[in-house]
Amino acid sequence: MKKYLFFIAALFAVTQLSAQAPDTVTVIDTPRQVIITETPTGTVVKVKGMKDNDEYNYTYQMEHAANDSIHTTQGRDWELNFPFHKNKNKDYHWAIVTKGLYFGGGLKTSYDLVNNNFNWGFLHILGVNYSTLHGQEFSLGIGYDNKRFSLKRPHCFVMDEATNIVSTSTYPDGVKDRSSVLSIRAIQFPLLFQQKLGGDFHIVLGASMNWNVYAKCNTHYKINKTNYDVSYRGIKQNKITFDVIGALSFDGLAIYCRYTPGNMFKKDFGPEIKNTWTLGIALAL
Repeated sequence: MKKYLFFIAALFAVTQLSAQAPDTVTVIDTPRQVIITETPTGTVVKVKGMKDNDEYNYTYQMEHAANDSIHTTQGRDWELNFPFHKNKNKDYHWAIVTKGLYFGGGLKTSYDLVNNNFNWGFLHILGVNYSTLHGQEFSLGIGYDNKRFSLKRPHCFVMDEATNIVSTSTYPDGVKDRSSVLSIRAIQFPLLFQQKLGGDFHIVLGASMNWNVYAKCNTHYKINKTNYDVSYRGIKQNKITFDVIGALSFDGLAIYCRYTPGNMFKKDFGPEIKNTWTLGIALAL
């Protein structure tokens, strides 16, 4: 009789331990994205993609009992992004970012005497990024932009010191090693939208307001082994211009196109250099 009572007690104890121990539903190593949704009737867990299988999808639903108490926590809602470092972890909404170092060359401008133009800058020296966690990102920040326009030979920039009006002229006879460049530096405020296309490919669209804080014309030439370097400051550039930006990026490396419709000079203070197109490469975009 004692043996039977001991057997029943042991069986009861094992049953109780089994009932209290949680069951492991599944184990998923290195998922790409986990979405937890609370509904009035329960909790739905969706897993999208794995380390070696982006097509993998798994859904688990657990219904709540009448006396359940639900507690949810969310960690790391803000993330710090360092220059040229693209964080693969997408479990945050907001981030402080530094991104978008770019170098480009001119495709076209409205002024026929422009030989070529060069553009470089930093879209987000400091910016704020918002991710929907579903492939879309928005970013707003402050950056730096530099536009340089060089004239076709034998033309060069000249400025009337009395009126600050910039025009074009030609070099003296016997000139060698000549160049004439308009340089405009700006603090820019870009607003960008990024859409994930698949894999590590993204498309980027946006616009930038440029506060053109500095402009200079520099003409350099050489006559009979004597170098001449003439700089004109006090140029009446347009203080505010806008750019339209588009890019296709792969894992942070992008090919971008930038269009500037506005004139570089204020009206009647220089040639109409507008409708400028540049194409180039951007890093960490």
